[in-house]
Amino acid sequence: MSLIPESGDTEDVGGGGGARRSGPPPPGLYFIATPIGAARDITLRALDLLRDGDVLVAEDTRSLRRLMEIHGVPLAGRRVLAYHDHNGSRARPALLAALAEGKTVVYASEAGTPLVADPGYQLSRSAIEAGHPVFAAPGPSAVLAALTVAGLPSDRFCFLGFAPPQMAARRAFLSEARSIPATLVFYESPKRIHKLLNEMVSVLGAERGAAVCRELTKRYEEVVRGSLAELSAHFAQHEVKGELVVLVDRGQRDVVSDHDLEAALKSALAGASLREAAAQVAQDLGLPRRQVYQAALAMEVKE
Repeated sequence: MSLIPESGDTEDVGGGGGARRSGPPPPGLYFIATPIGAARDITLRALDLLRDGDVLVAEDTRSLRRLMEIHGVPLAGRRVLAYHDHNGSRARPALLAALAEGKTVVYASEAGTPLVADPGYQLSRSAIEAGHPVFAAPGPSAVLAALTVAGLPSDRFCFLGFAPPQMAARRAFLSEARSIPATLVFYESPKRIHKLLNEMVSVLGAERGAAVCRELTKRYEEVVRGSLAELSAHFAQHEVKGELVVLVDRGQRDVVSDHDLEAALKSALAGASLREAAAQVAQDLGLPRRQVYQAALAMEVKE
């Protein structure tokens, strides 16, 4: 358990203090979200951190320097260090050393929020294990932007990232996702969107509601909504470019009979406590945990 007190560098809006800055940020590792399209989507706090950070790190150093130029944030003699999937193991020691010296290290991935289908996880874990504070400066996210405009339920969602490129692995991946009781969110490339939608029709169901969001917050932003069958037919006739987020409505589970529920509980109770068995069966069958627990209690009374 981490007991490190971690506090941000701005006053809490909820505390009535307004948006005044309270001085330079304390030492630590800061993950900042960067625009996924419109440059003005950068947050004021992210700009503060880019101006005040001791060490600037980016997945793409040119993109971060360009973003700073647009917003008039000077480098002031600082370098922008590269950190991405291909050099992470080599770059981490120097960044951890900077944190150990009490410096402020600011990391930005290419677009959106670091760690969300972007580099940063191993850096975050290493910093935490070394006892350094880790902060997030939240902001743009393609996942959340797509959920906002898709017109699908957003109270519960599951982000699944990119589907595997190989067909067999992709179909197995979709089969596992089929019964998740949440809106499914995927990233996909323009080159593979046709294959993905075709296989979604086959594996997830042709009538399942969906949306494909393209180039969110950019000049040619587009959201196409419909059933998976309709989207598959649409994109079979249209070549697309740009970043894509695919969202699929939650599936409708089959009605579970009392006999099937009792059989599942008997099997689960053979190797687990009543509470553990009820939790597992509820998850497997997509039923409310309380309903399954009450059914398990009733079975015990019968016996």
